[in-house]
Amino acid sequence: MSPQVFYQKWRSRTLAEIVGQEHITQTLTNALASDRVSHAYLFCGPRGTGKTSTGRILAKAVNCLENGKGEPCNTCQICTAINEGRDLDLVEIDAASNTGVDDIRKLRENVNYSPDLAKYKVYIIDEVHMLSTSAFNALLKTLEEPPAHVIFVLATTEIHKIPATILSRCQRFDFRRIALDAIIGRLEYICKEEGIAVDPHAMTLIAKAATGSLRDAQNLLERLTISTSSNIGVQHVQELLGITGDQRAGQVARHILQKDVTAGITAVNAIANDGLDLRQFTKEVVEQLRGVLMMKIGAGGTLDLTKEAEDEMKKLASTTSADQILEAIRLLGQVNHNAESQSTISLELAIVELSLPKTTTAVPAQPAPAQKPAPVKQQAQPPVQAQPAPVQKQPAQPIQVQPPAPKVEAPVQQQPPVIQQTPPPIEQPAPTQVTPATADVKTGTSELDGLPLGEKNLEYIQKNWHYVIQALRGVGSTGNLDALLRSACDPIDLEDHTIVLGFYYPFHKDKIEDPKYGHMVENTINKVFGNDFKIRCVLTPREKKQKKKTLLDTAIEMGAEIINDNPGGNQ
Repeated sequence: MSPQVFYQKWRSRTLAEIVGQEHITQTLTNALASDRVSHAYLFCGPRGTGKTSTGRILAKAVNCLENGKGEPCNTCQICTAINEGRDLDLVEIDAASNTGVDDIRKLRENVNYSPDLAKYKVYIIDEVHMLSTSAFNALLKTLEEPPAHVIFVLATTEIHKIPATILSRCQRFDFRRIALDAIIGRLEYICKEEGIAVDPHAMTLIAKAATGSLRDAQNLLERLTISTSSNIGVQHVQELLGITGDQRAGQVARHILQKDVTAGITAVNAIANDGLDLRQFTKEVVEQLRGVLMMKIGAGGTLDLTKEAEDEMKKLASTTSADQILEAIRLLGQVNHNAESQSTISLELAIVELSLPKTTTAVPAQPAPAQKPAPVKQQAQPPVQAQPAPVQKQPAQPIQVQPPAPKVEAPVQQQPPVIQQTPPPIEQPAPTQVTPATADVKTGTSELDGLPLGEKNLEYIQKNWHYVIQALRGVGSTGNLDALLRSACDPIDLEDHTIVLGFYYPFHKDKIEDPKYGHMVENTINKVFGNDFKIRCVLTPREKKQKKKTLLDTAIEMGAEIINDNPGGNQ
């Protein structure tokens, strides 16, 4: 018989041996002691945290011949059969390989048979989220009211894929990622029993690389045991995991914070030429930057560092702002090595971008809130709308409409005919021409009617909405928040301090309704218009703008022709 691998050989055999899940094991122990075992359990959590092992221990505990309540004895006939994997009353099903409804129908037929030797027949369905919708529906009734001799244990790593109808029929237990100290303690116990010598720092590296999964940590330990005949040291773990070590990662982190582009890119290419994993190296650089951030905010006590590394991080933290460290962590965390893991271009671009000065989008300046333009006193005259061009003093006559003559085209004069007579304009000072980009923003007045910049006026907001679009350029997680508003919506109403945005498509509306993006839009609107505005998003159909018809257009559509009614006049 071939020797067992570590994660099978050292699998927990009692609830007390389950590592890092005391909140679950204590509950199950109490349920076993009081004989209040449920008919269906749902174990969910990350991989390697003890879900299947707990299910097997539960199967032994409910069927143990020696104890009957509480922990299994692991010595009776049934406990021994389960430990050796030959008990017919423990059925383990891989839902990833048996996803169809026919597999569940076969299971429903088998549950009606009584156990062979044990009191309960226990079904452990692993990765149950892989079942199809039809298979879940076929399992519902049996799961809710199984035979008295059947217990179901469902295990999954993706609880969000389990239908609510299944969740409501099970007792749910959430397994957590195992703490670093708990993994180290279990590995030390295994090394002691196996006679393996491991450096303490190497043990810490193994536990960190497992990221909360005890099974992964046991597999790493076994690989190191096979590849290393002598004591396992830090260098062996680094070579196996492709870890470069803190020294080179710390150097690149220092180059980034000091904006030394040449030295940073040179170091990255040296790492790539040595054949080290750039994906792992980038993670180490981010970890170094995190250490500097912890030192900056006074939380360095949470880090397990040597004296030299701690002094180096404190020195960097004293010469760097928290914003710069955060930006470096955020940008390096987005570096993608999936396309080509050994390509340096993604990391090089991130280093260059972090060295460039920040560019800010120009936002129209806000006026002083205390200053308002003095109202202009006008003479008591009837209001007259400004004409784009002086009106001819000579009165115009109405046009003559005649039926069209066949095959004869009358020439149209360049000067458009005036449809009706207008009174001569009243002489008054010419209005000062202002543009939104200069006088509007700097003086705080509107070219519409002289309103202050912060006045709640829908027409003013619509006219200057493009300033909001410009100010949103580069904002957002991907820097394209302005693209979600440009040509996708318009301000259609103003309700007290709420601007109603009419969107043409649900996609853009849903994005802006996200609190993360909506907050950015509101802040930008208030910077531009100087008011405490909120936004409300609605769907509105996009209407094509049609040109307003005049009396002349209607006459021409009916077949009329334009005749020169002012020969020899001003052209």
